[in-house]
Amino acid sequence: MSGTTVESEVLVGVAVRPHGLRGEVVVTVHTDSPGERFVPGAVLIARRAGAADSVLTVEASRPHSGRLLVRFVEAPDRDGAEALRGTRLLLGTASLAPPADPDEFHVHQLEGLRAELADGTVVGTVKEVVHGPGGELLVLARPEASDALVPFVEAIVPTVDIEGGRVVLTPPEGLLDVN
Repeated sequence: MSGTTVESEVLVGVAVRPHGLRGEVVVTVHTDSPGERFVPGAVLIARRAGAADSVLTVEASRPHSGRLLVRFVEAPDRDGAEALRGTRLLLGTASLAPPADPDEFHVHQLEGLRAELADGTVVGTVKEVVHGPGGELLVLARPEASDALVPFVEAIVPTVDIEGGRVVLTPPEGLLDVN
């Protein structure tokens, strides 16, 4: 074993389409901290199907209709912005500072946690966190059942124990029923 660690990454945005003639890109945001992730000088991993990963450096960003308009150093004009269409913008988790509030955590810290009921019954594993229009959902991989979507709200997920490797669920009746 070489002893090297593979760094994990988190999705912070997706380049949707070019905007205007000066290289701005409409970005759908997938982070709670766009003001930190898309500041001038921020370096993101650019991943696009069928192409090798590259890096993009934020030159400028500004809010626009619920999304961001971002200009990258590497895409100085509309053609460069057009080439970024569909690009997933990622950030290495090693570059994330731990949240200042002990009751907060990064999404990547939830993935892989054991999901259990208040009585200790294990009901699955957190596979991913989906950012939906109504809020975040935990996707639970369940043995011998299809994945379950659980609203990530305190009433249903009252305990997140990162160090203990678990989330505790108090789901309403029927939420985890197998179809």
